[in-house]
Amino acid sequence: MASLPMTLRVYQALSAAAAPLAPVVIRQRLKQGKEDPARVDERRGMTSDRRPHGPLVWIHGASVGEVLAAAALIERLRALELGILLTSGTVTSAGIAAKRFAPDVIHQYVPYDSPRYVSRFLDHWQPSMALFIESDLWPNLILAAAARRMPMALINGRMSQRSFPRWRRMPATIGALLGAFEVCLAQSETDAERFSALGSRNVVTTGNLKLDVSAPPADDARLQRLMAATRGRPVIVAASTHPGEEEILIEVHRELKSRFPGLLSVIVPRHPARGEAVAGLIAASGLHAALRSHQDLPTATTDIYVADTMGELGLFYRLARVVFMGGSLVEHGGQNPIEAIKLGAAIVHGPHVFNFTDVYDALDAAGGAREAATRETLVGQIGHWLADAGARQSSVDAAAAVVERLGGALERTLAALQPYLLQLRLETGAARA
Repeated sequence: MASLPMTLRVYQALSAAAAPLAPVVIRQRLKQGKEDPARVDERRGMTSDRRPHGPLVWIHGASVGEVLAAAALIERLRALELGILLTSGTVTSAGIAAKRFAPDVIHQYVPYDSPRYVSRFLDHWQPSMALFIESDLWPNLILAAAARRMPMALINGRMSQRSFPRWRRMPATIGALLGAFEVCLAQSETDAERFSALGSRNVVTTGNLKLDVSAPPADDARLQRLMAATRGRPVIVAASTHPGEEEILIEVHRELKSRFPGLLSVIVPRHPARGEAVAGLIAASGLHAALRSHQDLPTATTDIYVADTMGELGLFYRLARVVFMGGSLVEHGGQNPIEAIKLGAAIVHGPHVFNFTDVYDALDAAGGAREAATRETLVGQIGHWLADAGARQSSVDAAAAVVERLGGALERTLAALQPYLLQLRLETGAARA
C-alpha cells in the first residue's frame, strides 16, 4: 500500500467506504434495466457457480465489443484444454456470451470495484492468469490480482486519443496500473507508443483482434423466414444505433423510399430496451414500424423494422446490401464494421469513429467504406450503392482486402502469450499426473 501513489490509496479507501451503498446502486440500475435481477450477487463477488478443476484463464472485457473480440481467442484456449472464466459489465454482453460460447465457458458479471467484492471474487475463482481486453482498467481489480502474483496481460490494448492526455496528467497512477501487467499487447503502433509513454514495461504490437472475428452466426430457420418476408425488397441496416441517430435515419429512409420502391430499413438499437422508443419515433414520423421483440416479421406495409433483440445481427447483415455503422453520427466513437464486411455488406459511417480510427482510416482510404456526416450525404451514398450494384461490389471487395491485409492479430496474440500458456499447460499435465 505504501508504494502506491496517493491517488490509488485514496481510491481504495473511498471505494471501500462506498461498499454499503451498493444496494442503492443496484436498485437504481435494476430500474434502468442495466442489471440482471437473477445475478446481482455477482456484482458483490458472490456466486453459486463452482470453479472448475485445473488452470483457469480469466478474461475480462467491458461490454459486447470486447467479448466478441475475444471469441476466437477463447476457442483457441479451450482447444488447449484450459478453463475459461469470462467477465463483463453489461446485460447485453452477458446475453451475447450465452449465445456465442460453449457451456463450459463460465460467464460472470465483473464485481463492483470495491476491495471487499474483488477479494470475494478472486478468493472463489482463484484464476491462474488474467487477460484484460482493451482498456477497462479497474484499479482494485488489477491491484488485488497483482498482489496475488497472478500473471496478467493487457490484450488488444487501446489507448484512445481522448484518454491518453487525461492519463498523462496522472503518470504515477496509470504507471502503477499498467506496471501490474506482464505484457501489453497493443492494437497499433500508435497505441503501443502511448502505452509505453504511460509506463507499460513490455509492449508488443499485435494488431486488432476485432479484425479476426468470425462472421456472426445466424439461425437458419429464422433467416429463411426473414428472407421470405423481405424477398424482392432492397434492405439497408443501421447497426448498433444510439439516441440522436434514429431520427436522422428515419428521414434518410423517407427520402430514399421515393426513389427505391419497397425499400426496407432495419434499425438495430445498440441497447434493445430502446426498441419501443425507436418505434415511437417512426410512428410519429408517419412511417410504419414493426418490432422484432414482438415476434413481428416485416410485412409489405412495414417501412422500418426495429430489431430490438440481442445476438441477431448475423441475420440482418445477411439480408443487407448496405450497412450504416451506428455510434458514428453522435460522439460515441463508432462500432466495429468487420462482421458486416465479412458478410458482404457495403459500409457507410458517420464522422465519429475514434474507437476504430485505424480500421476506418484504412477502409476509407481503400474505398472499402464511406463517411457520410449528414442526412444529405447519407442519402446520396446509400442511394448510389442501391442504384449501382457494381460500385457497391467494388467497395465490398476493397473492404474484404483491407480486412485480410490487417488481420493476423489472433496468431500474434497467441504467440506473445505462449510462455504463460505453456506454464498453464504444464500445470494441467502435472495435475493429471
